[in-house]
Amino acid sequence: MQRLLPPLSLYIHLPWCVQKCPYCDFNSHKAADETPYRRYINALLADLALEGIKAGDRSVESIFLGGGTPSLFSPDDIRTVLDSCRSYLSLPDHCEITMEANPGTVEHGSLAAYREAGVTRLSIGAQSFSPQSLKSLGRIHGTKQIEDTFAEAQSAGFDSINLDLMFALPGQDRDMAAADIAMLLELSPAHVSYYQLTLEPNTVFFSRPPAEMPDEDTAWAIQEHGHQLFRDAGYEQYEISAFARPGHRCHHNLNYWQFGDYLAIGAGAHGKLTSSDGETVRYQKPANPLQYMEHALDGRLESFPAPISGADLDFEFMLNVLRLSDGFSRQLLEDRIGEDRLLVRTTIDQAVADGLLESPSVETWRPTSRGFRFLNDLQARFLP
Repeated sequence: MQRLLPPLSLYIHLPWCVQKCPYCDFNSHKAADETPYRRYINALLADLALEGIKAGDRSVESIFLGGGTPSLFSPDDIRTVLDSCRSYLSLPDHCEITMEANPGTVEHGSLAAYREAGVTRLSIGAQSFSPQSLKSLGRIHGTKQIEDTFAEAQSAGFDSINLDLMFALPGQDRDMAAADIAMLLELSPAHVSYYQLTLEPNTVFFSRPPAEMPDEDTAWAIQEHGHQLFRDAGYEQYEISAFARPGHRCHHNLNYWQFGDYLAIGAGAHGKLTSSDGETVRYQKPANPLQYMEHALDGRLESFPAPISGADLDFEFMLNVLRLSDGFSRQLLEDRIGEDRLLVRTTIDQAVADGLLESPSVETWRPTSRGFRFLNDLQARFLP
């Protein structure tokens, strides 16, 4: 069955950090003096050549350099990768290119060099403005470094800057969380990612939970109050954890949440591709950076493709689109997973009846306030 191909993005994983945060479950590793940055860049270029074949003549609408801490790589390294992206892929002039950067990991003046290298958008990992909370999270920066990095980014010409902020931190109450938001709003970033600290498996916090974690009701009260503060400040909430000034939504993340396609390069990077005959395949690269580099540079890099279809495909679509404040349409559903499926529609109708979904217009649905509060339960209704 022929299906309209979704938009295409590219994710680039850069796996090293100054130190591993105790809450982080990403594929990241503590950098050392002998960290092989140049070898890793060469491996990315070899990987990119293979991904270019997968892309064919499809246009890549956004690129995201994540980690780890990409700002540990030099501007010249980033330029080399982005120049190769332009060689192997079709990039439109409006291509959004985001790079993550942590305060305290970039030298003064280098953000301008990243912009000159081709980065168009920065995502700064602030996480909190409280010295106590930053210490409990294992962050290496302080409040002043957040402010200095943000000011440097503005001076470098970045007009689309995201700040990450976490809530429900150890010992945090609603007033403390609101104080974090107040300090963030003084900087007035174009975009905010506001998300709850969760204790993920395979993290230090999971095996040794910090004391005084807020209970579920307190975390919900913090979240609701925080969301209202952002709305009052003129931000649009377009996803459960994302707020933006008008015109500054993150196109890359929107492509994920609207179940678009994405290429992937780097250690442990995950990709998803849809073919013209309607088959959807997920794939991932070797997670260990040393193994990844060895295989990429020796021409032995594998992607471990795994087709997804039927009820699994339905669930993955719903898992993503239910995060969106605007919800989704029947047309998007059919474009992404094929013709309308009775089981999906039946589950949608039941969620509407239970007050978890609403239909603001014909053939469109979005989570209600109650649906967002119990989002995990809502998503679970679509499990195979």
